[in-house]
Amino acid sequence: MKDNVAEEHLYLAFSHQYRDSIFPLHTSISLFLLSYCDCKLFKVFLVPTGEDVGDQCVTKNLAGDLDVHLISRCQLPVVVQSCSLPAVVVKDDKFCRAGLSVVLRHIIQKTFEADPSKKDVLALLGFKKTCLKACAEVSQWTRLCEISIPLAVERFLTGSPEHCQAIPPDILLFERKLGEPVRVHNDDKIRRQKLQQQKAGAKTGVPVLGEEATEELKPGEVHEHPASSLELSVAFSKLLAQEAPDAINREAPHIRRTKTSDLPLLDHVFAEGLYFTVADLVLLPCIHQFLVSSKKQGKNLVNLPLISSWYQRVQEVPGVKKAAGKCNMELLQLPELMSAPKDQLQDSASVPDELEEDNEDSHFIGGPRPTMTKLMENGIEAKFSPHPYPSW
Repeated sequence: MKDNVAEEHLYLAFSHQYRDSIFPLHTSISLFLLSYCDCKLFKVFLVPTGEDVGDQCVTKNLAGDLDVHLISRCQLPVVVQSCSLPAVVVKDDKFCRAGLSVVLRHIIQKTFEADPSKKDVLALLGFKKTCLKACAEVSQWTRLCEISIPLAVERFLTGSPEHCQAIPPDILLFERKLGEPVRVHNDDKIRRQKLQQQKAGAKTGVPVLGEEATEELKPGEVHEHPASSLELSVAFSKLLAQEAPDAINREAPHIRRTKTSDLPLLDHVFAEGLYFTVADLVLLPCIHQFLVSSKKQGKNLVNLPLISSWYQRVQEVPGVKKAAGKCNMELLQLPELMSAPKDQLQDSASVPDELEEDNEDSHFIGGPRPTMTKLMENGIEAKFSPHPYPSW
């Protein structure tokens, strides 16, 4: 660490160690991101939630190559004691960053500041650097990644066998979101390419984006997913710092004249769409534990074909397997689930009504006027009073 950079301390909760993860899962997620970013800018402390936790093998195995220290809750800085972990604080400072998304975004930004050549790390923040930026109270997606899925998996792992028969509703919601159409910046061009290749494939009777396009990627990365080869080619070309395979230099006139509303929709490649983001790194340790437990119980995961495909695909991202190796996370290979058709989804995979209602609100537009209008439409009237200190 440079001398002129203030030392930052990262505090992570530690309740117990289970298989290849540290719990709560927020801690495993944080350590996994540190390993993926190869970030050693933070002094890492594990804070036991129980009273009787000695020097266990945590620091040896599951924290990768990080130097991790155990510290009791009473030894925490005062500003951290009132926060939910994980939390980051500059040494001897009074400013604290708390919450999983806030901490992960800070780790990414500090890693890039220390080494501007790590553009792949900065890309984890997504378009306009907004990935998981909205707090869980207003963003259904942040709430699902940051709170709902980690808690659902923890309950699934610790619950009694009779309570673990059904797939957690939040996992099913993630499965459904992976099946929704993707909207990305400048997607009009990609969707026109997809339309042109669909028409070309229909005429020739062969799969679109064949060997020429997929050869530009590393072997084994795309060939397993021919149904979404264009999206995969675009997504992995960005990861591998290549130009996206452009089988057709310029769209045909009838393609250019096609209305945007008539263009084919893009399919999910990663959690948020076409591009690999910190959301994938948040969800991977959680879904990994869920799949490991399900496989150990001999459960059939045919109800989760999209999650299974996503899980396999994320493993092909450069750096993911290396980070998993550092954290002693033995990633599963699920080839039998890769080709499970969507029509095999059973009734048990339905999302509960309350989660359905939350999802319908995903296009909510924030701000005082829409909020007040929505309240009044539902029979809730707000009373206004003058500000107590208008001079402020």
